[in-house]
Amino acid sequence: MSIRDGAAQAAQTAKERHAIAERFVQARLRGEALPDFPGAIPPDLVSAYAVQDIAIAQWPDAVVGWKVGYIAPERRDASGDERLLGPVFAKALWPAAPGLEFPVYVGGFGAVEAEYVLRLDADAPADKLDWSDDEAGAFPSTLFTGIEIASSPLATINRLGPCVVVSDFGNHNGLVLGSEIPGWQAIPETALTCRTFIDGVEVGSGGATTLPGGLRAAFAFALARSARRGRPLKAGDLVATGNATGIHDIAVGQTATVRFDGHGEISCTAAAAP
Repeated sequence: MSIRDGAAQAAQTAKERHAIAERFVQARLRGEALPDFPGAIPPDLVSAYAVQDIAIAQWPDAVVGWKVGYIAPERRDASGDERLLGPVFAKALWPAAPGLEFPVYVGGFGAVEAEYVLRLDADAPADKLDWSDDEAGAFPSTLFTGIEIASSPLATINRLGPCVVVSDFGNHNGLVLGSEIPGWQAIPETALTCRTFIDGVEVGSGGATTLPGGLRAAFAFALARSARRGRPLKAGDLVATGNATGIHDIAVGQTATVRFDGHGEISCTAAAAP
């Protein structure tokens, strides 16, 4: 950690960060909504990741990957990060299957996102802190279709900004993993397209290039930021590269379907978080 990073974290005490993390973790474990952010919002992403690290340590599950979220230019902080990370946990990773249900927090935030998901096929160098899009694209990896479950006990999480999103696991609550897309590195990203439906009604379309830089830029960010956090990515880790058709609100009982052109579809239904 740099001296500047240390000074930024000092603006929020360790006790305050622990209290925020514990409140989010307990709300998630109990399946309850939060009326407000539980404390003072972290002043920057460094402080927000410190909260997230505490929450990860308290969560009774293992991290098996990361979701990547895009940060709009007007909402970025001094770090200049264009994206953010949230943990994917083992018990909230599901293979696509008929009749699959996923949890959302009633009274909180609930949405689905079409995703292109990369699996690392080798350990990333722990000391490599900067990655270009081309370097990330050439790294041994396998691509899958997927759906991210974006859900938080806090209904206003996205409106309150990136530091709040990072504090609560990146507004992540599960990942549905679909079919492998063979030979993805030889496929133009413009050819990776998909559409999202809620209860049969199309709510968004797009693909791997919907977000600036595409999936390679998201992968490069995940590799670099993870290494800088002291959590270098390992073989088998997953990276959900960002919403490919938008962020689509969903309520308990509704069914989300994503049709990946040429690569099948995934359907799953929202249920109340237990």
